[in-house]
Amino acid sequence: MTGQAQAPLFGTWTLNLAKSTYSPGPPPFKRATYKIEPWEKDAVRITQDMVRPRGGIAHFEWTGRFDGRDYALQGIEDYAVSNAYRQLDDRTFEVVQKVDGAEAITSRMTISPDGRTLTMVRSGSTVVYDKQ
Repeated sequence: MTGQAQAPLFGTWTLNLAKSTYSPGPPPFKRATYKIEPWEKDAVRITQDMVRPRGGIAHFEWTGRFDGRDYALQGIEDYAVSNAYRQLDDRTFEVVQKVDGAEAITSRMTISPDGRTLTMVRSGSTVVYDKQ
């Protein structure tokens, strides 16, 4: 993935609850932020900060390449979680998440043509983020 292809994805994205739908509901977070940035040697770093409905805080970090390989998600202690990202086209990415080595969920992330909205679709839920 070239730096130019990654550019629309880079930045800070904030959850837009009003535009998101969760099935089954309710939303697992009342606030969430994704920070996606270039990292060393053509890698990408994704930092997630979330606030749960009752105020609990979650913080996860992922560093890897968009090459379809598994890279560990940092911030979870009870089990091993990995994400494998791959770029499908200029604005679309697939994420396969595994828990203890078994595939758990596949998501598709799409960036809007104007580069201001990131939409994640997975298991009946559509989660929308606005670029800050």
